[in-house]
Amino acid sequence: MTRLFISATHKSSGKTTVSIGLCAALRAQGSIVQPFKKGPDYIDPLWLGAASGRACHNLDFNTMTPDEIIQTVQRYSLNTDIALIEANKGLYDGMALDGSDSNAAIAKLTRSPVVLVVDTRGMTRGIAPLLLGYQAFDHDINIAGIIFNRVGGARHAAKLRESVEYHTDINVLGAVQNNPEMEIEERHLGLMPSNESGEAEAQIARIRDLVAEQVDLDLLRGIAEERNPSQPPLIRGGARDSAVLLPPFPDKGRVGEGFLRIGICQDPAFGFYYPGDLEALQQAGAELVPVNTLTDTALPNIDGLFIGGGFPETHMQQLAANVAMRESIRTAIDNGLPTYAECGGLMYLSRSLVWNGQQAAMVGIIPGDAVMHPKPQGRGYVKLQETADMPWPGGNMTHTINAHEFHYSRLENLTATGKFAYRMQRGTGIDGQHDGWIYRHLLASYTHMRDTSQFHWAQRFVAFIRQTTRKTTA
Repeated sequence: MTRLFISATHKSSGKTTVSIGLCAALRAQGSIVQPFKKGPDYIDPLWLGAASGRACHNLDFNTMTPDEIIQTVQRYSLNTDIALIEANKGLYDGMALDGSDSNAAIAKLTRSPVVLVVDTRGMTRGIAPLLLGYQAFDHDINIAGIIFNRVGGARHAAKLRESVEYHTDINVLGAVQNNPEMEIEERHLGLMPSNESGEAEAQIARIRDLVAEQVDLDLLRGIAEERNPSQPPLIRGGARDSAVLLPPFPDKGRVGEGFLRIGICQDPAFGFYYPGDLEALQQAGAELVPVNTLTDTALPNIDGLFIGGGFPETHMQQLAANVAMRESIRTAIDNGLPTYAECGGLMYLSRSLVWNGQQAAMVGIIPGDAVMHPKPQGRGYVKLQETADMPWPGGNMTHTINAHEFHYSRLENLTATGKFAYRMQRGTGIDGQHDGWIYRHLLASYTHMRDTSQFHWAQRFVAFIRQTTRKTTA
């Protein structure tokens, strides 16, 4: 399996932009590129997916076992030319002191050669001891190449190259000049999502051309194809590198009860969905029906509704102006439509959204206001347990669920006491102690779930819809 791990020495080095450019440039040369992203991110994968033309999948030690990470890389890399895994933060950064959940651990687990993207502003000869230190820190990591980023000019690039080539054995793959055309607009959660940017395609093309001009793509490919003799082929449980360790997706016909139609809100306001979770819903027997909360005037004929995360605050006036859709969703939930909402979806279902001194009416099914604050109100990995009120079947109140949250809003001015599906062991949720607001057949939380072996939420949500449908039609 041909693969690369794109990392950096520290956060905000520009590795995501360079990774976007590499995906698009390799694709333009005819390669089938499969992107992956380390961690629970949504926004970077949207850009990487748009650049490569293939859905980007996340690799996350918090919600996945090592076997699942390997299986995910193998499954989605099958019949592709190159897999590109992008890190988050720096190569050796992670929460665990021993580095067991770091970017380097992913590179080691997947036997991927590492290409470092280094922000070289203010740096010349000093790049050599930096790289030597990164090589010496863990000899099992194959730092095979470097891309100078935000370079000041040809003279600066020459000094950097001379230092690296004289003092190290790391391949210099290119020098990307400091150029405003390489920048993607940022927001409080990171880059602006590509599903919101009307010029995303044009911006990707600009980045692609600049990276293709300044990075040796042939040398990059050679590194990806080269086997490091100190690292054996990717093997897990006795299977060889080319094996697909996960069984094929089950036939949808095995569900045995026909398809359920689940509406999924996918528009510029709501776009945070894991591709694997959507596949899990489909494999559980769901047909996903797109819903646009900004332009549609009513829900289609559906059995359930999923409203994921996103940026409803940046579209709050347009969401508020679409009164017909807000009323359609409120009526449907009041009438018992099984609904699952995460973060931005919860905000949309609240009474109102408050941001930058403005307040806009939302769906109003949750009796509180989603109030935006200058600093995050919940951020990072969470641990939670289900309560006795969890409506979905197949629960386990003693099992700890690993997930994550990242929200600048807080649900305030609640005028009713609600039931909650989760008790927080770590994290903020809705009130610091609970998450998962329950109303009729609605479950709405700030927590973002991931469908993996530790919590198959998609299958349980579909089972809940079936259960609810049976009771309604009985």
